[in-house]
Amino acid sequence: MKQYSAYLFDADGTLFDTTELIYQCFCYTCKEFGNLDVTREQVFANIGIPLRPQLEHFLGPLSPEKEEVVVKAHMDFQLAIYKEHLAIFPGVQKTLEMLKNRGAQCAIVTSRKQFTLTLYLKQTGIYDYFDALITPELTQKHKPEPEPTFEACKQVQCSPQESLFIGDAVFDIQSGQSAGTDTAFVTWSQIPVSSLPIKPTYIIDSMEEIL
Repeated sequence: MKQYSAYLFDADGTLFDTTELIYQCFCYTCKEFGNLDVTREQVFANIGIPLRPQLEHFLGPLSPEKEEVVVKAHMDFQLAIYKEHLAIFPGVQKTLEMLKNRGAQCAIVTSRKQFTLTLYLKQTGIYDYFDALITPELTQKHKPEPEPTFEACKQVQCSPQESLFIGDAVFDIQSGQSAGTDTAFVTWSQIPVSSLPIKPTYIIDSMEEIL
């Protein structure tokens, strides 16, 4: 793998092992507001898009007032249990440290909102490695659209052609490809390579491979 000037990372499923946390939160919210029992497969299929469309996939259209209530309950529950389930994947901290020592720019492009992203980065000790955090609050359109990737490249002052987008979902690969970056799909999350409708530049089995 060639070296890049900028490395753009998805967060959940790429840096953070939060799949069980996400599943437990959707179990709670879907039961509380829709009396629904959801499976891991149903929840994991939608990881990577913003929270509201994920919730509406299960609960149907939400008015602004209903969304506020549901999202607050969902996030309150997440904040109550996250320490039991939050971890970074093997090799993440070492790889980030080596990239920064090499002089590379690092950014996160995520559908997770700013508050919990910052909280989880600090909790896991990797906050200081990142030069930009691109969350849904910063763009009008979200992954799989290219706008978040363009915003990350703008903030780290690198062109898409100098950048690699690393993620675990088709939405990451689509966003990166649409913006003109190379892409790396990680195999350590819940989403199988066989589910990808498009081909990433690389498929990697460990974070250290990007070094």
